[in-house]
Amino acid sequence: MEIKTVHSFLEYYGKIRERTNRIIEVVPPEHIDFSYKPGKFTIGDQIRHIAAIERYMCGETIMGRRSAYPGCGKDLADGYENTVKFFNEMHRQTLEIICSLSDEDLTRKCLTPANSEISVWKWLRAMIEHEIHHRAELYIYLNLLDVKTPQIYGLSAEEVQEISVKVNVQRE
Repeated sequence: MEIKTVHSFLEYYGKIRERTNRIIEVVPPEHIDFSYKPGKFTIGDQIRHIAAIERYMCGETIMGRRSAYPGCGKDLADGYENTVKFFNEMHRQTLEIICSLSDEDLTRKCLTPANSEISVWKWLRAMIEHEIHHRAELYIYLNLLDVKTPQIYGLSAEEVQEISVKVNVQRE
């Protein structure tokens, strides 16, 4: 997917963020510090990580500055409510940065933390891929806790299979 206008990117990103918000809304506050294994991200870390990467890595670099990613620890926001506030505020700030871009800015180069040049539009696409990756991890964490999670597109795989046309699947 090539991003040609800021407006089309913002529309698309809005839909991605809606799906991420739906999963964050079902996180039980008492499980914000849950991790499947010591030393791995907690649920709160995952949420703070999405937010901090969006704002301090992607937001900074598309403005021509160096990444300022501060990590994703509780020092940024502790507890469910504060973590969600942080998540939303970082998104608001990043949207403000993106809205300041012109469509022409999307084709200029920015420098990643690894010192690679990349077109701004490709960096924005990578930001979305990053969010989707961590959103999937949130689904897994919540499934480990037996928390009912929202269907990403409205139907479960089982429901899609049930309503689908039956075909003979060729096996080798």
